[in-house]
Amino acid sequence: MSQALYRKYRSRSLDEVLGQDHVTSILRRALEQGKIAHAYLLTGPRGVGKTSVARILAHEINHLPYDDDSSNLDIIEIDAASNNGVDDIRALREKAQVAPISAPKKVYIIDEVHMLSKSAFNALLKTLEEPPEHVVFILATTDADKLPATILSRVQQFFFRPIPTEIMTRQLMNIAKKEGFAIEEDAARLIAERSRGGFRDGISTLDQLSILATSDQPLTANMVTEYLGLSDATMLGNLLDSYPSDDNEKVLNIFQELENSGANSVIVSHQ
Repeated sequence: MSQALYRKYRSRSLDEVLGQDHVTSILRRALEQGKIAHAYLLTGPRGVGKTSVARILAHEINHLPYDDDSSNLDIIEIDAASNNGVDDIRALREKAQVAPISAPKKVYIIDEVHMLSKSAFNALLKTLEEPPEHVVFILATTDADKLPATILSRVQQFFFRPIPTEIMTRQLMNIAKKEGFAIEEDAARLIAERSRGGFRDGISTLDQLSILATSDQPLTANMVTEYLGLSDATMLGNLLDSYPSDDNEKVLNIFQELENSGANSVIVSHQ
């Protein structure tokens, strides 16, 4: 079974992280100067590199190489969506008191941290207030607004942005070239735009559509439009020309045309 492209091209160093230079430059400088915080919060939309950066940072803190096969008992990943109770965090607190097995620091990566219960946050707060010297927490979330202010005030916050369309377009074209198939720039841009700044979504879509292309037959914008249910530009233009207007029937008729052509109505509404 072939490896999914989003896993194959996942960032393995801060230099490889796409579109987050404002984050990686600060982290890189802190690592160079040995200024390691006891807790970090990585926040931003899904698929923009938060978990990858968390893993890279955890390994950099411990002077360890990182790849998909990396495994270290002193780097612990916790999914807060399924481990969100106070008992889970109390167990974490107890284990955190134990010194690292082989690495300089014991690093806890807590993904989707906003899913923790109120009592779990209170338990975590006690550890963040007086963290063991050998422990670093890296929290990641798509919804920082759900975190208590008491937690936010005790972490270094890094805000991840949606990846710009042009940057993602170039990266998708580079990946296609490495994988041995061709893609038109307009097709890559369509995929990037549809992904709305999420590189994981963009590369997953490229992976899905790559079967349609070869080195001689590029993946075209028309292929992307057809297979992803994107709307025809002419009909969409007619729809936009209908606004603002009181001709609701005209708008509904164009939507019907789009649906009859196979366009995804949810995607159309975003376009």
